[in-house]
Amino acid sequence: MDSGYRAAPSPEGPIRLVIPGQRTQGVEQITQHGGVRRHGRTGGDRERAVRQLGQDRLVVGRPESSRRAAARNRRYLTCVTTLSRFVTRRRRWILLGWLLLTVVGGFAAPRATAGLSYDFSLPGQPGYETNQVIAQRFGSGGDAVPVLLVDDDPSPEKAGRVVAAVERALPGADVLSYADERSLASADGRTGVVVVYPRLVPGPEPYVAALPVLAKVAEAQQVAVTGKDALAAEGGGDRGATVLVETVVGGTGALIVLLVVFGSALALMPLLVAAASILTTFLIVWGLTAITDVSFIVQFLLALIGLGVAIDYALLIVTRWREELGRGVDPDEAVHRALATAGRAVFFSGVTVAVSLAALIVLPVPFLRSVGFTGLLIPVVSVLAALTLLPALLLTAGRRLDWPHRRTGDPDSRLWRRVGTVVVRHRWVSATAATVVLLLLAAPVLTLRLGEPTNASLASSDGPAATAITRLDDSGIGSGLSTPVEILTGDAAAVRAAVAGLPGVAAAIVRPRTGDGDTLVRVWTTEDTSSAAGSDTAAAIRSAAEATGARVGGRPAGDADFIAAVYGNAWWVIGLIVVVTALLLTRALRSIVLPVKALLLNVLSLGAAYGITVWIWQDGHGTEVLFGQPASGAITTWVPIAVFAFLFGLSMDYEVFLLSRIREEHDDGLGTDEATVAGVARTGRLVTSAALILFLAFVSLAQVPTVEVKILATALALGILIDATIVRGVLAPALVAALGDANWRSLRRTR
Repeated sequence: MDSGYRAAPSPEGPIRLVIPGQRTQGVEQITQHGGVRRHGRTGGDRERAVRQLGQDRLVVGRPESSRRAAARNRRYLTCVTTLSRFVTRRRRWILLGWLLLTVVGGFAAPRATAGLSYDFSLPGQPGYETNQVIAQRFGSGGDAVPVLLVDDDPSPEKAGRVVAAVERALPGADVLSYADERSLASADGRTGVVVVYPRLVPGPEPYVAALPVLAKVAEAQQVAVTGKDALAAEGGGDRGATVLVETVVGGTGALIVLLVVFGSALALMPLLVAAASILTTFLIVWGLTAITDVSFIVQFLLALIGLGVAIDYALLIVTRWREELGRGVDPDEAVHRALATAGRAVFFSGVTVAVSLAALIVLPVPFLRSVGFTGLLIPVVSVLAALTLLPALLLTAGRRLDWPHRRTGDPDSRLWRRVGTVVVRHRWVSATAATVVLLLLAAPVLTLRLGEPTNASLASSDGPAATAITRLDDSGIGSGLSTPVEILTGDAAAVRAAVAGLPGVAAAIVRPRTGDGDTLVRVWTTEDTSSAAGSDTAAAIRSAAEATGARVGGRPAGDADFIAAVYGNAWWVIGLIVVVTALLLTRALRSIVLPVKALLLNVLSLGAAYGITVWIWQDGHGTEVLFGQPASGAITTWVPIAVFAFLFGLSMDYEVFLLSRIREEHDDGLGTDEATVAGVARTGRLVTSAALILFLAFVSLAQVPTVEVKILATALALGILIDATIVRGVLAPALVAALGDANWRSLRRTR
């Protein structure tokens, strides 16, 4: 064979006809027995279209696709064959099993949600341990902040009536009024505050019973109830209901997008897989809540990440199944080929996400450990459903649901092919421009400040609590009264002397001594402790008090300890995630360069998401226009780690989908540039659709009144948008094209 073709003996038995990377009008394969098979369709399909995954497999082009590649993939193809045969023969039993799990999961989901923990305990951290002692000895305080009754017409007589009414309504409450402590009244005499610490009740809302009672007292006494808890209650938003509503909204948006993508009732397939995956995972979590504490954050992970990941995996396999059907193969063979190609990407993507979330287990924070060991269930169950339930559904009802079939099975997008062509042609310009944009978006993260939302940002409604906290902030009494620093000491005079004169301290008051001999000193700042100035003052108070031998608690100390425990260990945890992810991607992509590139792009993508969130919420650019409220002044302490858990997995999904297809196209004989354009063209619509589904869900989530949830939703929505456009659409293909043959270096070849 001299005319550009060359024959090579196949490790599978038949002779392989190896063809250079030109277009063909049909390809002939000569078998061992001398027969000739003609593959492909006229019209210029590339060699990839003639690939056959049976015994007479055509292997095209490059050394990586020849004898060694076939030998390396033989075991994987054997596993795929076994799985596809099992699904084909046992499809009804598989469907019945998943139906049973889904129904039981629907029963278990509300019970699992009810059993979740709102405990943010930090065993061994000094602030947390001090707060526990304060709450035990004084019945309240510590991490629980006060409820404030703001009086706009203060007088000693009225203060006495308010205190008496509160003590009658809430026996055992710790009450201090402006009549007893002059620092609780404004200098102009127009504002006074009664500070109330109700007895704590177990649960996520320690004042859930006390707030309605105090609201009635306040109405009768003509004062206003405010404080962090009152503002949160006034903002509204039941967390459990929010998860359910957002899942339904996300599912509805997903259905609309999938209908556009498939142009047929086949759009139901990914949603069925997502529903089965989410409910089955809730069933497992319900069992876990019986033996250990599971954080409430898990419900957000299960609902939204579960929806996104399961739809992503199902969308990839269904798209490949339709593509194979379009080549004229029968449904059984189409399922087999979809599992052998898209199924591989799904498997490695799911394992990578699971291992990454599992790395949270090593953090010394109980609630994050629970997020780790339950969060890894999401991709595991989603992969299992995508590789078993979805093929069974496709074999049973796929052809019937693919109606009215308004779109062809070819996933190639003309728009994304044009984008890929331009990016590859101008690779260095594209890579440089995309990197500069991402770095500019990430720059504000350098000023990131972790803490609670400020009083001003919580006062976004027009309710009485918002009006009262604004009056308090403007009165000069001290905005930090809503989150005081609490100091437990045996020498109150020494502590008060050490902290009272510090810059930014509004007042320091001493509460009665307990039977254990300790006295509680409460100190608050002139500025909100969530602001930069207030946070610095709270840290100075803590240092000065601890220098006297006292123990320091209160919400500011608890937040500081949380930040130290979580983010102080972040670097080696991130290092562990990077190493494990790199090893998995090296195996999946058979390259040592592509995994490194994927991880670097993930860092840029996450940095951009963090940076733009800081710019919007902490710095206040656009919050009034977009959300109708002022800047938060800080990013809630748990939001960055939650964003990491969400976005890292989703970003890695998109990266694996893109790079796996580029790798496949290259293995089928295309050059790096052509393979990159083909990979972008054939995954662009898929990645865009998956990202759009999640973007709409997160935009809807941002409408929840709670500031913390708004911040989280903003970071997730913008992170998904950035990742699916700038990173996967421009930077990733530009770098693959720029690196050329270096992309395909593997450890085996390096040796």
